[in-house]
Amino acid sequence: MRDDLTPANMMPGQLLARGVARALRGHDFVSVEELVPTSGLRVDVMGLGPKGEVWIIECKSSRADFQSDSKWQGYLEWCDRFFWAVDSEFPTELLPDHTGLILADAYDAEIIRMGPETKLAPARRKVMVQKFARHAAIRAQVARDPGFISVF
Repeated sequence: MRDDLTPANMMPGQLLARGVARALRGHDFVSVEELVPTSGLRVDVMGLGPKGEVWIIECKSSRADFQSDSKWQGYLEWCDRFFWAVDSEFPTELLPDHTGLILADAYDAEIIRMGPETKLAPARRKVMVQKFARHAAIRAQVARDPGFISVF
């Protein structure tokens, strides 16, 4: 077991991502963290649903973290739904109304506002599902073989 992934050793955004991933499983979604949909973008959590739905969740641990994020609108074209994940202390009035909202902690999360659905084109969906599968496979290989060097 990796000791560096205990809640005491994780950054605030990682704690939110962990809670989001746990909650997504409850909705029959699987997820990966830190996936790169295209050069220059890295999403915090990508969820893949049972029918191929692609959700992107950006985890924000503070007002400053949110205000320094100038790339989030670039994620919209890579998912069917977009969400912010924040903790209960986050000033949610800062978040755009036309995006999804998830309240999270290190152990669970709850969808407060469903992000509007904008279905991906079939070709883009195929690309995203392939990226998800490769990313998940690399992560599994690294977990099995910690000495394995990978490039994300």
